[in-house]
Amino acid sequence: MPSFTTSPLQEGLPFGIRIGGLTLDALQDKALRDEIDALFVQHGMIVFEDVEQTDAMQLAISSCFGPLKEHPVKGVSRVDSNRLPGVIEIRSRRGMGVVEVDGRTVSHWLPWHFDHCYNDELNRAGVLRSVERVEEGGITGFLDGVALYAAFPEALRRRIEDAEIAYRLETQYDDLRFGRPRHYRMVEAKPMPAGFADQVAAMPRAIHPAVWTRPTGEKVLHVSAYMAQGIVGDETPHGDTLLEEVCQEINRLGASCSYQHKWRPSDMAIWDNLRMLHCVSGNSPEEERLMYRTTIAGDYGLGRWETEPTAAVGADAMA
Repeated sequence: MPSFTTSPLQEGLPFGIRIGGLTLDALQDKALRDEIDALFVQHGMIVFEDVEQTDAMQLAISSCFGPLKEHPVKGVSRVDSNRLPGVIEIRSRRGMGVVEVDGRTVSHWLPWHFDHCYNDELNRAGVLRSVERVEEGGITGFLDGVALYAAFPEALRRRIEDAEIAYRLETQYDDLRFGRPRHYRMVEAKPMPAGFADQVAAMPRAIHPAVWTRPTGEKVLHVSAYMAQGIVGDETPHGDTLLEEVCQEINRLGASCSYQHKWRPSDMAIWDNLRMLHCVSGNSPEEERLMYRTTIAGDYGLGRWETEPTAAVGADAMA
């Protein structure tokens, strides 16, 4: 009898897979973990259905894909490190960080992005688990960069193909320079942890390619509207217009070519951060939402700092 079952993530999508029937005992088998990792390389994301919602299960699933990576921002909330090392807590608190997007007033909304774009090193993947859910909203969207590259208008793709994008750690909604929804305004700023502003001030900008090629040969369009500062070497009105056009095209294709995951109590999910973009729909400011995320180490080696970071950032904040 097989140790797990597989099914398509969603009919018509060229990425993603669902895995069911997986148990903690089965995950002790290295051959099985390697099999799951191979499926991940092929499909770009996995939704694990009806899995045990425990710390041990989240760590066991994460172990299929590599060692954990510590989050590069010290101010991000961690789950008790003695109980669940390397796991961050993503909490949407009532009335904190509110934005109006296309007629909806929501908290914890995020545009299309990839994680750690503000760092010279990315991470291979993230594993998400929903701890506290909301009735409406709270949906995580996923968009495949391989499919995105193929679907992009050829003329626009040629213009961005060899570009590099500069990113800076800016998390407030008013900092979003590119890819804003048509109707958009910040209602209430996000609370910032102590020392956050000082850490951000000490960090140089990070630079990543807009398009890169996987070891398996596919090209990936990989542009994060969130935290983008401009096109390296063309931070001019002309360059900004191009980057805005790219981000709005990602928004347009994301509306029709993405997978939108509504979290259930029995789900966990992993996505390839070097390949996929993701977003969050936001939820009512009156509701709270809590996710636990493990971060899997593994970089593509194509990012860099614009200038050398200070010793304090290199040794401490970016650990």
